[in-house]
Amino acid sequence: MTRKYPKILRNRKARIARRLAPKNWDAQPQPMFTASNIHYEMAERTTAMNCGGVGAMHLLVQRLGLVEDIDRTLHLLKVHLPYHESDHVLNLAYNLLAGGQRLEDIELRRQDAVYLNGLGAERIPDPTTAGDFTRRFAVEDIVALEECINRARLAVWRVQPAGFLKEAFIDVDGTIAPTYGECKEGMDISYKGIWGYAPLLVSLANTKEVLYLVNRPGNATSQSGSVEWIDRATLTLATPSNWTAGTARGLNSSWGSTRIRSWWAWPPP
Repeated sequence: MTRKYPKILRNRKARIARRLAPKNWDAQPQPMFTASNIHYEMAERTTAMNCGGVGAMHLLVQRLGLVEDIDRTLHLLKVHLPYHESDHVLNLAYNLLAGGQRLEDIELRRQDAVYLNGLGAERIPDPTTAGDFTRRFAVEDIVALEECINRARLAVWRVQPAGFLKEAFIDVDGTIAPTYGECKEGMDISYKGIWGYAPLLVSLANTKEVLYLVNRPGNATSQSGSVEWIDRATLTLATPSNWTAGTARGLNSSWGSTRIRSWWAWPPP
């Protein structure tokens, strides 16, 4: 960021603050929205997009080495014509960051030259190709991808201010994810009468990051199969030079307490 940018932002904030400052109004004869002479022009060279932050996210991904780690860990494609595994994963992630909600929204990104130029991509996978890529995943591939992302997080945590790695709080709980399909594999009806899934969420409460997401049928209880993932999250966070202590928390009947696993020490016994 250049020296001018902070000054520009401060001036803009000051102007809007003065504009919105409390004021003793007299009764107004006209509505507040009065614009009438509005014109739109299209520039030949200047372009823009409504999700400019995607570029900053991609720079972060590159700096953390996540692209290389994904391609080194995932082997779902025999040849790369023309996309790599990381291209597919980032294509899905950036679609969500850009406001997409389903695979079909990727087509909006494909038709946006500014979006493609911002990522330095000649083209990106279309929705059909993206859907085919997701069907190549087995359970172990999903876990491997989650571990790639967690390794990138470790690099971010290590550059945080002093005291950040003092104690980690792991939140473990189930949630209800309704589905619009009627014949999706593994779906079931929850105790609330909602058809769908009941994924297990293992998250780091300190930063609200989801470390692991485990999909389960809709009738699964909150604690079902959670011990394995608590142990995995503990191992991830308690590796050398990372978090020095931690607590796992959950709300379910089988443990009878909101604190289900106390602090750890490194190295493990």
